[in-house]
Amino acid sequence: MRTYLDFEKPIAELETKLADMKRLAEGSNVDVSTATAALENGIDRLRKEIFDNLTRWQRVQLSRHPDRPYTLDYIKLMCNEFIELHGDRQIRDDPAIIGGFANIDGQGVMLIGQQKGRNTKQRQHRNFGMPNPEGYRKALRLMKLAEKFNRPIVTLIDTPGAFPGLEAEERGQGEAIARNLKEMFMLKVPVICIIIGEGASGGALGIAIGDRVLMLENTWYSVISPESCSSILWRSWDYKEQAAEALKLTAKDMKENKLIDGIIPEPLGGAHLEHEIMALGLKKVITETIAELSKLTPEQRISQRIDKFCSMGVVIE
Repeated sequence: MRTYLDFEKPIAELETKLADMKRLAEGSNVDVSTATAALENGIDRLRKEIFDNLTRWQRVQLSRHPDRPYTLDYIKLMCNEFIELHGDRQIRDDPAIIGGFANIDGQGVMLIGQQKGRNTKQRQHRNFGMPNPEGYRKALRLMKLAEKFNRPIVTLIDTPGAFPGLEAEERGQGEAIARNLKEMFMLKVPVICIIIGEGASGGALGIAIGDRVLMLENTWYSVISPESCSSILWRSWDYKEQAAEALKLTAKDMKENKLIDGIIPEPLGGAHLEHEIMALGLKKVITETIAELSKLTPEQRISQRIDKFCSMGVVIE
């Protein structure tokens, strides 16, 4: 059964009417084709009107939609072959980060992504997509492996943040993320980072230093979530919508502030409605971007990568 967000309720009402009308037609000889066609057109117009005028908070809600495709969904839909690799060779394997060699239309890549869960058991197993230090160390190990075999790296980012538990801090959470930032700047192979859902704080940044940083249309990327920002500034989560507006965390905001390189369009209504179409669009962007970056030498890519991130936040008066 499809899940509707609060702002989608007008669409839900019309789609319920459409379903009732079709059931009525099946049980009788009444021709309702004209009425159903008109209603379908009305639904399309309403959906376009709503999604052309989404607030920042509504885009945050879309990024968290329970039916939205996760890393494993994209792997299944995009890759001809995927060999998952486990463990950081120090402590254990972290299920919140998935990685391995993949084949995308004949192009070999190292694909690394954060994975949430669909149900309670999966969410607990994946730690709600919040990696521990060993997850970031595993990601770095796989990146170094990709560099050894001259394979481009693709990272899919979707996390509410790195795991903030005491045990994570004891095992060096901050150091693990910081080391990834340093090492990713110097990788000799092409690196493409794509935010497919939530991109929160250092938890996202730990696998997001790349030659191209892209965002899906209905995603967010910020140092803090709207709820946490609201709780700090107003001592309450009730102001999360105002916080989202102030944070300017959407893909459009990030592009305008030159913090990302591009926006990948989603099907009308969000990626959760058309997994296959979204995966095809994502695959096209990945293959085209790899082809573009492969024309540069490793030295050129590293130099441009460093210059891009060093220029962020620089203001000339």
